[in-house]
Amino acid sequence: MIALGERAQLVDEPMPRQFKIVVEKHPDGYVAYPLGLKGVVVGDGDTYDEALADVKSAIQFHIETFGAEALPADSSVLEAFIAEASIPMYLGVKPGWTLRR
Repeated sequence: MIALGERAQLVDEPMPRQFKIVVEKHPDGYVAYPLGLKGVVVGDGDTYDEALADVKSAIQFHIETFGAEALPADSSVLEAFIAEASIPMYLGVKPGWTLRR
């Protein structure tokens, strides 16, 4: 049997939740963001560990601010993949276009 004081202590403990976090290395530092969380949450830092700590803090703040609505309703991300893709970028006139004045 659990005494009332013990029961209250069990209820007050936060429930841990796992998130997959992407950490990108850039020339000027690291950027980290979670997958599967509703909204925009980003952390950064000069090192991998700083960016990871920053995004974990940002995730906690985001959930405390927006509550259960910030959490995905369906199952969490099982795996994450990184792919490279070539996308045509037309920064001016597209081939075949005619300029008119």
